[in-house]
Amino acid sequence: QVQLVESGGGVVQAGGSLRLSCAASGRTFTFYSMGWFRQAPGKEREFVAAVSASGSSTFIADSVKGRFTISRVNAKNTVYLQMNSLKPDDTAKYYCARRSRTSVVHSAAMSDYDYWGQGTQVTVSS
Repeated sequence: QVQLVESGGGVVQAGGSLRLSCAASGRTFTFYSMGWFRQAPGKEREFVAAVSASGSSTFIADSVKGRFTISRVNAKNTVYLQMNSLKPDDTAKYYCARRSRTSVVHSAAMSDYDYWGQGTQVTVSS
């Protein structure tokens, strides 16, 4: 069983930064790509970023490219989302998720992820 626990959310002013963390349980963390998604009230959950199992390759959604970066430290079973230049439109609940296969191909599709955390709220005030 895999458990994912997000942390680091909060309230920040526009232009500010936050770093989200996702701690994973289990010994297979290093075999799988990981992703971050977000869901704003009344909207569908959307892809934000993904990182390969080794951490050498990332895939960032156009909406946050240049502002957000994803990384991981396999020795700590943790994946991070560094968010800079935050905008009110970034307000959402952020979720981390594990790819369902040990594939190196990045995916923005929710159906390609099998384990999800409970999410952490990010609120950006104007």
